[in-house]
Amino acid sequence: MADDPGAKGISNKAEIILVIRRYDDIFSDFDPRPYNQRALSEDFLFEARRATLDKHGGIELRFLIKKSHRSQAIEGLARSRLKDHFRKHYNRIIYEFRKRNRRAVGILAIGLAIGFADALLIFSGHLSGLAQSAVEITFTPTSWYMIWMGLDRLLTKPRKDRANAAFYKKMKDASIVFATY
Repeated sequence: MADDPGAKGISNKAEIILVIRRYDDIFSDFDPRPYNQRALSEDFLFEARRATLDKHGGIELRFLIKKSHRSQAIEGLARSRLKDHFRKHYNRIIYEFRKRNRRAVGILAIGLAIGFADALLIFSGHLSGLAQSAVEITFTPTSWYMIWMGLDRLLTKPRKDRANAAFYKKMKDASIVFATY
C-alpha cells in the first residue's frame, strides 16, 4: 500500500528536512528588515542546494521547529519570502540564458552574413588583385571568428549556470512545510 501514489498521507515528492532552532535560521543574521523583505541565509541556501543535488522531480522542503517557537504568521511570511526568492532568481537566470542566446545568434548571423558577402565579392569577378586580397584577408577570418564565437556561446553554457537554474527551478516549485519536532 505504501507504493500507491493515491494513498492518504503518502507524498511522491522528495523530502528535504531541515531542523531549525528559530525562523532566523532561514534568514540572514545581518539583515534587520522584516521577514517578508529579508535576505535568505547563505548557510540555509548552501544546505538547501546540497540537499537538492540528488533529488529529482518534485520536492517538499520541510522545516522542523520546536512547538514552543512556532508562529503561523511568521511561517506564512517565511513561505512567501522563500517562494519569491526562488522564483526571482530562477527568472533572472532564465532571462540571462535567453539574453546570452540572443547575442550568440546575432553574432552567428553577422558572421554568416560577412562570410556570404565575402563569397559573393570573391566569386562575382568584380574584384581583382589588391581589392580581392584585401576582402579575403579581412572578411574571411572575421566571418569564421564570428561564426565560431556565436556557436561557442550557443553550445557551451557554463555548468554553474545550469546547476543554478536546476536548483532554483526545483526550489521555486517545491512545497514548503513547517512542522514540529
